[in-house]
Amino acid sequence: MRKEIVLVTGANGEVGHGLIPYLSEHGKVHIVAMDIHPLEESLKKYCYHFILGDILDTIMLGRLVFEYDIHTIYHLASILSTRAEYNPEAAHRVNVEGTLNLLRLAVEQSQWQKRPVKFLYPSSIAVYGLPSLETKAKAGRVSETEWLNPTTMYGCNKLYCEHLGRYHAVYYKQLVRNNDEPCCIDFRCVRYPGLISAVTLPAGGTSDYGPEMIHHAAQGTPYKCFVRKESRLPFMVMPDAIKALVKLAESPIDSLTRHIYNVTSFSLSAGDILGLVKDAFPKVEVDFEPDRPRQQIVDSWPADIDDTAACRDWNWKPDYDVSRSFSKYLIPGITQRYIAGAE
Repeated sequence: MRKEIVLVTGANGEVGHGLIPYLSEHGKVHIVAMDIHPLEESLKKYCYHFILGDILDTIMLGRLVFEYDIHTIYHLASILSTRAEYNPEAAHRVNVEGTLNLLRLAVEQSQWQKRPVKFLYPSSIAVYGLPSLETKAKAGRVSETEWLNPTTMYGCNKLYCEHLGRYHAVYYKQLVRNNDEPCCIDFRCVRYPGLISAVTLPAGGTSDYGPEMIHHAAQGTPYKCFVRKESRLPFMVMPDAIKALVKLAESPIDSLTRHIYNVTSFSLSAGDILGLVKDAFPKVEVDFEPDRPRQQIVDSWPADIDDTAACRDWNWKPDYDVSRSFSKYLIPGITQRYIAGAE
C-alpha cells in the first residue's frame, strides 16, 4: 500500500525551514521533502523521506506518482526576485515550467486517488506594478485584483503561476471534461508581503534590506541599505507566514471565495526599520545608498496590501505586530545566531 504523504518542494528555503517543523509537530503527517541541495541537518528529523532533485526533472516527478499518495503539495521552490533579474530565462524555467510540472503531478495524483489534491502556492507582492510614487501614495491598501503589472521576471512568473493554478482548479481541459466532472486540483495561493525570518539568512529577495539591516547590526558591521530611507513596503515575520499558509490549507473549501489571497502584518519604511534596529543595537551603522534598479522595483510595489478577503473567509489574523516581531522574534533570534557562532 502506498504511503500517504505531504510533498514540500524547495525544502531548504526560508518558508521550508518554518513549514516542515510545523507540519511534523502539528499535522501528524509524513513529509517528503525535495530540494536541489542536500537537506539541512536541522530538518531531517521531521521528514519521512528526502529527495535530492530538480522540479524540472519530469522523470523523477513521474516516479513520485507511482511511489506515493500525495494528498497535499506545498510548492515552495523558486528563484527569487533579485537573482531572477540576473538570469530571467533560468528563472522562467524554474518558476514557471517547474510549477507546471508540479501541477501536472497533482493532476496525475488526483486521477490515481479519485479525489482532488491540495496545491498550496506562495506568491508575492512582486506581482504588483505601480507606475509611480505618486500612484503608490494614493493607492493605499492594494487588493488582490489591482495594479497587476509586474516589472520583474519573478513577479511575471508568480502572476502567471497564480493563473495557471486557477486554470487547473476551475477550467482544466474544459472542452473534453464532462460538465459534471469536478476538477482535480484544489489550488490555494497566499500572496505574501516581504518576509523576514530569524532562522535563515536573507536569500536574494528585493525586500531583504530589512533582515540584512538586522543581521549586520547583530554582527556589529556597517550596512549600506540599497533603498531610500522613506521606501515603504508591507512585511510579515516567518511564524505568521507559516500560520497563513497552513490556515489556508486547513480551511473548508466551501468557505473560500477565491484562489489567491493577500496576507500581511505591518507596513514599514526602511527608516522605520532602522529606528527599531537602533533600539536594540544603538551603535548600528547604516548608510542609505539607493541602488537605482532595485529602488525602482521597490517603488513599484505597494506600500500596503489589503487582506480583507483572508480575514473574512478564513479568519486570518497575524500573531505578530511590529513590536512583537522585533522584540520577541527578530532581535533575539538573529542575535542568538551570532552569539552561538562566536562560541
